[in-house]
Amino acid sequence: MSERPSFSNLLKEERRFAPPAGLAANANVTAEAYEQAKADRLGFWAEQARRLTWAKEPTETLDWSNPPFAKWFKDGELNVAYNCVDRHVEAGHGDRVAIHFEGEPGDSRAITYAELKDEVSKAANALLELGVQAGDRVAVYMPMIPETAIAMLACARIGAAHSVVFGGFSSDALATRIQDADARVIITADGGYRRGKPSALKPAVDEAVGKAGIVEHVLVVRRT
Repeated sequence: MSERPSFSNLLKEERRFAPPAGLAANANVTAEAYEQAKADRLGFWAEQARRLTWAKEPTETLDWSNPPFAKWFKDGELNVAYNCVDRHVEAGHGDRVAIHFEGEPGDSRAITYAELKDEVSKAANALLELGVQAGDRVAVYMPMIPETAIAMLACARIGAAHSVVFGGFSSDALATRIQDADARVIITADGGYRRGKPSALKPAVDEAVGKAGIVEHVLVVRRT
């Protein structure tokens, strides 16, 4: 019998597995990029940052004045939702599919960038109407549906932080995370699907709201 490896041996892995040639040839990042980053690390990341759309261009790539705390592009300002959605529409790609969704019950949706921009804008306006402002926290307790991404992008659009809570967590776990984030708004759904059957989410939210004692509004997506 061969001797079984010890845990210390398993922690040391030096084998390398090359990707298929066809995959490497069509990769977005090639070996050349690694060489550029190795030769000029800060210059490389400054160049990558210029691929984004900034409201205020950063003047410093990395602030390493207080190790081990690294601050990248600290004086720059951008909007994540704009970079994920709006700029693609403005570039003429509004008719391209941004999200292709296949639901467990067999339903499917293809959402273009233009449609996604409209949905994110509507969701953001709904949050603003409920009094959510930049710096506020929003809890997201959702199944895996497009509205989950829309909710997160809507928060980013108005500068609110979102706390994503796994839809399988209990009401106690949800209440704890609501309190930790001081979230006054929850975005959820009536339910989702697991193993082909509807699974309720809203009852857990109702219980968590009662336990947390700080929630002012609950937005519910009709899924099931």
